[in-house]
Amino acid sequence: MSSSNPTTLLFGVHAHQPTGNFPEVIDHAHERCYRPFLQTLYRYPEFRFAAHFSGPLLDYLCERFPDDMRMLAEMSARGQVELFGAGDAEPVLAVIPQRDRIGQIELLSAKLERRFGSRPAGAWLTERVWEATVVPSLADCGIKYVTVDDYHFLCTGARIDELGGYFTTEEDGRRLDLFPISEALRYRIPFTPAAEAVSYIESLAEKSNDATAIYFDDIEKFGVWPKTYEWVYEKRWLEMFIETVLASPKVRTQTFADYHSTRRTRGTIYLPTVSYVEMNEWTLPPQAASAYGDLLAQSKASGRFDTHKPFLRGGIWKNFLMRYPEANWMHKRMLELSGRFAALAPKHQSEALRTLLYAAQANDAYWHGLFGGLYLPHLRRGIYRNLVCLEAALDKLQPRLPSTRSDPDFDGFDELFLHNEKLQAVIKLDGTATVIELDDYRLGQNFGDTLRRHGEHYHRSIASAKTESTNNGGIASPHDQISFKHAVTAAEAAPDAEPQSMLRDSLMRNGAAASALNDYREVAATAAGTSVAFEMKLDGGLVGKVIELNGNTMTTRYACQGYAGAAMRTRLAIAMPSCDGVAGRYVVAGNIPGGFGQAFDWESIGKVVLEDLFMGGRVTLELQPPARVSVRPYHSVSQSEDGLERIMQSVAVEISWPLASNDEALMLKIRTDEITP
Repeated sequence: MSSSNPTTLLFGVHAHQPTGNFPEVIDHAHERCYRPFLQTLYRYPEFRFAAHFSGPLLDYLCERFPDDMRMLAEMSARGQVELFGAGDAEPVLAVIPQRDRIGQIELLSAKLERRFGSRPAGAWLTERVWEATVVPSLADCGIKYVTVDDYHFLCTGARIDELGGYFTTEEDGRRLDLFPISEALRYRIPFTPAAEAVSYIESLAEKSNDATAIYFDDIEKFGVWPKTYEWVYEKRWLEMFIETVLASPKVRTQTFADYHSTRRTRGTIYLPTVSYVEMNEWTLPPQAASAYGDLLAQSKASGRFDTHKPFLRGGIWKNFLMRYPEANWMHKRMLELSGRFAALAPKHQSEALRTLLYAAQANDAYWHGLFGGLYLPHLRRGIYRNLVCLEAALDKLQPRLPSTRSDPDFDGFDELFLHNEKLQAVIKLDGTATVIELDDYRLGQNFGDTLRRHGEHYHRSIASAKTESTNNGGIASPHDQISFKHAVTAAEAAPDAEPQSMLRDSLMRNGAAASALNDYREVAATAAGTSVAFEMKLDGGLVGKVIELNGNTMTTRYACQGYAGAAMRTRLAIAMPSCDGVAGRYVVAGNIPGGFGQAFDWESIGKVVLEDLFMGGRVTLELQPPARVSVRPYHSVSQSEDGLERIMQSVAVEISWPLASNDEALMLKIRTDEITP
């Protein structure tokens, strides 16, 4: 079929920076991407496009770079750019409560109206995660349409040549229109030469009388991703693309709003719960992800992938909460605090508290794919800082008992929450009596925020990385290659047999393998709720363990009976914000032997201080009697857009007391303090 009508190009970009990201990283992204992108588009007022900026990033850019935001406002006023809404802090809408979905969407819509003069009609769906349950919230907030991948449509049985324009769905009688983003364009823009990308867009007009080419993807591909700044700006890819589009009689640009107002829906559609193709693989456990990846590779090799793709479906986004207990715990803590906030009297639901809650719902630290996400300590720390500060504020308005127990992560074991106005310890009641969260409310820090080494399907590529390829004269997408940011070995990527936590105990006897103390039984808790006692019988002996909070100190006492000649050992995974940065250091006997990125062993020592100048706080370990202390940096291996990298997650501390008699009393105090200038 040939057509004299040009292809309508609906071009959109999405800009976001994670909660907890460093200001210098955001400034770098602005310098390399946001500013040059806007400056380039500003010079071509005839080129219509859409843009979504997440709420906190928009606030940051308006404060730090007001001239660039005024340029965006001018483009909006002249009808060149359509600004899209979303959840303000970039949450995955499907995994937060409906009340928060509505609150987040309304917040960003109001922000756009205040800054740019109109409320959005379209919305960006974070990571294009689709569940029908989000439709009522979007529709009730005045959102008329969203963009999702064409893959979502293919999963219904639709054919790629049937897509174009927009379709209509509903949930509970609320209507929402859906634009299918072209995967073919996502992989071409901006990686293939500009002329080739435009030629593909032009070719669509030969197949339809009303062809549309729909692109909506991360703006960071235009300057932040590896090699893209040189390609997009120094080699003028973006200028050439825009100029070629504007010069072509076979292509015209429109905003989504203009297109939506002048076209009819293509019909009814009901999408399955799904995200984009790559996400389907990332969210699966390693063995399943490898099998899924092999199926995709076999299908591509046979030339049948385009036919098979809708039926080779992997996991869904929520599988990340199954794969990573750390993400699940963080998510369930967020849900718990959302419920407490919602239960406040309206007069106490301040914007400050709401901001903390919404920031803790930002998606980035809850999952892991091509980008570090969950593996990046500063992103998890950003979530926990908001959760800890929110919890401290809620406790003042809505006091809790000093000791409570529940199973927020739904793993079948209760957790015991001991807290006061300064500190909170969350103790796992699964037999290990380990501390999985240790919060300092003054510092806004969870010292238990670490990540175990998880198996990842891409770890099998460590020994045989692909050679980088290019895109027929363009540049390689990080999706298409495996590279190394750091030199790593398969041994460094070996998964842990158990979670990282604090106070994970074992007995060492006569040089034999350690006997894990993982069958503690709770025997008592104080009436005031300030402590809890456990005991465990092992080989005719008995180990007692008492954990107590007092002010800014968590004290653990051990009573070891019947183990003369053995050694009592406990391990601590302590999350220090500086990790292996220059601001994190040990202080021993008034000296500074080195930083957290180094390994040390001290014999018969009674005190070790972990000092973090970046955090402005310290953790002091006091041991009675003195013990052998070993400290090591604890790393994981993950993939990122820059390649496989080693990331320091925490400080691994091992404490070992020799037991000279059959009746030994041991004590470990962990004290947290602010560092005053």
